[in-house]
Amino acid sequence: MTMAPHHHQALVAALGDPGFYPHPVGKVEFRETHISIVALAGEFVYKVKKPLDLGFLDFTSLEKRCHYCHQEVALNRRLSRDIYLEVVAITRDATGYRLQGDGAAVEYAVKMRRLPDDAAMERLLRAGRLPQTAVTDLARHLMRFYAQARRDKETAAVGTWETVRLNCEENFAQLEPYAGRAIDPERLEIVRAATRAFLYRRKALFDRRVAEGHIRDGHGDLRADHIYFLQNEIQVIDCIEFNDRFRYGDVAVDLAFLAMDLDAAGFPAVADAFLAAYVTASGDSDLYTLIDFYKCYRAVVRLKVSCLRLEQIGAGQRPSLMAEIRRYQAMAYGYAVGYTRPVLWVVCGLPASGKSTIATALGKHLEVSVLPSDVIRKELFGHKASEPNVRPFEEGIYAPHASGLTYGRLLLLAQEHLAQGKSVILDATFGSRRRREEAVRLAGDMDAGWIFIECTCSDDTLLARLTAREDRQGVSDARRQHFEQFKAHFEPLGELPPERHLRIATDQDVEANMRHILSAAERIGHACSQGRNCPDTVMNGCDG
Repeated sequence: MTMAPHHHQALVAALGDPGFYPHPVGKVEFRETHISIVALAGEFVYKVKKPLDLGFLDFTSLEKRCHYCHQEVALNRRLSRDIYLEVVAITRDATGYRLQGDGAAVEYAVKMRRLPDDAAMERLLRAGRLPQTAVTDLARHLMRFYAQARRDKETAAVGTWETVRLNCEENFAQLEPYAGRAIDPERLEIVRAATRAFLYRRKALFDRRVAEGHIRDGHGDLRADHIYFLQNEIQVIDCIEFNDRFRYGDVAVDLAFLAMDLDAAGFPAVADAFLAAYVTASGDSDLYTLIDFYKCYRAVVRLKVSCLRLEQIGAGQRPSLMAEIRRYQAMAYGYAVGYTRPVLWVVCGLPASGKSTIATALGKHLEVSVLPSDVIRKELFGHKASEPNVRPFEEGIYAPHASGLTYGRLLLLAQEHLAQGKSVILDATFGSRRRREEAVRLAGDMDAGWIFIECTCSDDTLLARLTAREDRQGVSDARRQHFEQFKAHFEPLGELPPERHLRIATDQDVEANMRHILSAAERIGHACSQGRNCPDTVMNGCDG
């Protein structure tokens, strides 16, 4: 049942003849992927699957190609309307091939309504014509799709940590024949090592995503050129039909593919806005922890697909494809460096500004240690953390020399975490420029990223919080009587670059602040991993 190569060539020739079709066709255009021949004929599109066995797909028999054509139509109707029309049989008689002619079928094609090229998301972006509301509309459209998508034991099994690990290892195994020939073997090994390290370090997160129901029957190939905006209608096409394992997975996998594709096209700000809109609509803040890992995974998939196409093209097409291969490998490497590089988080601000609440929530989201200066100070001087030690301003264990020792101990503990490749969160006032410069210097010395989160609120809120401490025990000894002196001695954070200095209002909901912090951190991390507009490039000599 496998189609011989000369029959496939004859079929392609037939598809290129305008007279082959039962509807008006001026000129037939062809677009080829590594698995399909696509004929654009008038108002319609016909997709014929190549008779290939690539390991992860098998189109070698007519029955299989027929089955997967029907799968393509059924699955893509979930995210599109009136685009996937039917599966049509191609027959052959003594005079040649016929579309739905008499006799037995020798091939099958998916018949689609043709979409205008200039309505594709990437085309609209390049032309500067994507509506301002489009990214938010798309995020909500996809959120509704995932909310209704299949979710059961079978899909969940494919989204487990072990399956993700196997998928990653399969990608690297399939890339090995191209190492040293089309791709840089050293960088491939770095990406592989980073992937394995993240998987083993964050296994609990992957397990939690399964338990919370984030594994769905998704799209599998969510790219900007598969998304169309038409008359207030969003059409998403070309999902994966040939392998359920590539379509099932955490919703983060799909979203990362689109974000990575937008990065590759030169629109990282649009990718950031899309992710922020999705997290805001869904409340899924864990997405930010996973996104760079899955961007890297998707870049490796695109790298693999590009390498596979090397075997199918002529010499004239190889230079452009090699440029694509280099681009995807560079992106995978950049993401891998980004998500494996430790980060020094500094949550700072006036006493009672909400630092500890934000630091604790951030530590929970990121699953990293929080180092509170109040606890470290009392341990350093032999006091119990919960034992009140209220003194006049800058006296006793709060005298300048005692504070110097406390911050020294705080940074020493942070250095130990960073040296192990672990991110860490510092919860302290950091009210002087000198203390902040010491933290930035430490991050530079340890080749770590760094972000300052300044907690703010109104004076009335600060005073109310300080007053409330009078009637309860707590680790902090700051009280209302210290308020004016704290304000007078706190030096504004004007020396920090805006990209690394996030100001948040702690009067707001903690989860809303977490979304803001994680969204901003994702933008910063992406800029660093891709070497664009990264403050470290200027301040720490980072090469991106």
